[in-house]
Amino acid sequence: MSLPPEKQQLLERALALLTAVRGVQAVVLGGSHARGTARPDSDLDLGIYYSEAAPFAISEIQSAAAALSGRAGQEVTDFYGWGPWVNGGGWVHTPAGKVDFLYRNLEQVERAIQDARQGIVHHHYDQQPAFGFYSVIYLAETQICLPLHDPAGHIQRLKALVAGYPPLLKEKTVSQMLWLAEFSLLHADGYAASGDVYATVGALARAASYLTQALYALNETYFLNDKYALREMAGFAFLPPGYLERLPAVLGKAGQTAGELRASVNEMRVLWGEVVGLTGGVYRPAFQL
Repeated sequence: MSLPPEKQQLLERALALLTAVRGVQAVVLGGSHARGTARPDSDLDLGIYYSEAAPFAISEIQSAAAALSGRAGQEVTDFYGWGPWVNGGGWVHTPAGKVDFLYRNLEQVERAIQDARQGIVHHHYDQQPAFGFYSVIYLAETQICLPLHDPAGHIQRLKALVAGYPPLLKEKTVSQMLWLAEFSLLHADGYAASGDVYATVGALARAASYLTQALYALNETYFLNDKYALREMAGFAFLPPGYLERLPAVLGKAGQTAGELRASVNEMRVLWGEVVGLTGGVYRPAFQL
């Protein structure tokens, strides 16, 4: 990782402030800087890990944010102020750029990892756009993050747990997501036949999101977010021909009449069938589509 001098100084200052907070167990750099895709104006995403048995004081994080920005009134949330998974933090604005504080509960992260190793993934649709938060995101975050402060080795231990893609996670995710996509398309047929644009487009988008999850699992890649999903999928070994052009074409021109909507549903069904084909017969359709 290479940062411009001003960003490097900002990172070092933020790290010094956060590691002085009692109860901070680890601090990591995540986001685009950890992935190597950062632009000059990219935020610094700092994961702040704590133990649920002895969390830090929010007031101390508030003080760190104020000191970093050089002015009071930098808003930070309480624990779980942003929801049950993206569970709080703050956006700190400084002359050198924006720093995102992101709380992470060590025990919750480990529970999500252990669940994933058993093929269990939690999904909270309302947590964040576009299609919600999948608990496998914790595994992706853990895999890519760069530990900046990890005196007890918590992050390194978690990294060891996600070093290999769990076979049960692959098996169950592929099966569940292809079933959900199939179920969405079943409903999309009826919506399209009645010319219901609102419901048809919603069902198509849901089906697309489930296919994304299935393809990530087929390619044994932890899903991180929707923002860069299609870009990352370009490097997948298992992907239907032209998928990255065909999928946006369906979503971008779903249509307004019953005939146009039904054509879009059929095109999405073809894509779904090609993803099913990539499973080599492991997934068998549940409905007569």
